[in-house]
Amino acid sequence: MYETIQTLHSYLAYVALAILFIAVANAILGLAGNKMFTLEKDFRISLFTLIIIHLQLLVGLILYFVSTNGLKAIQELGMGGMNSAARLLAVEHPFVNIIAVVLITIGWSRHKKFMEGSKKFKSIAIFYGLGLLLILSRIPWGPWFN
Repeated sequence: MYETIQTLHSYLAYVALAILFIAVANAILGLAGNKMFTLEKDFRISLFTLIIIHLQLLVGLILYFVSTNGLKAIQELGMGGMNSAARLLAVEHPFVNIIAVVLITIGWSRHKKFMEGSKKFKSIAIFYGLGLLLILSRIPWGPWFN
């Protein structure tokens, strides 16, 4: 079961990063081009990104509680006994990515309050962009390339 959840979390991460990048790029292009925020394209891209990111968080939290790298490593080794790779997986990766999901959710909620397309695009560009940067900063790149 652990391997299945880990594989799902790994492959879903590619999808989540791709759609998050598309949403940020779409918002920046819409803001720069002073375009109208449309329901057919812009709303759906932003919403789909929000759904995929939350799904990735859910799978990640399930993985965190069933893996040996998560709570079990903290309980067995303590915070002072972990090396940097273990600390990344047990503490930094989950904590920073939860903050990123919160920022993305704030961007989604804020964009709904505005009527002008430029403000909607700006909210999504800023908050989804910050979320993307945080996610990229705490990805365990080593296992991805092995």
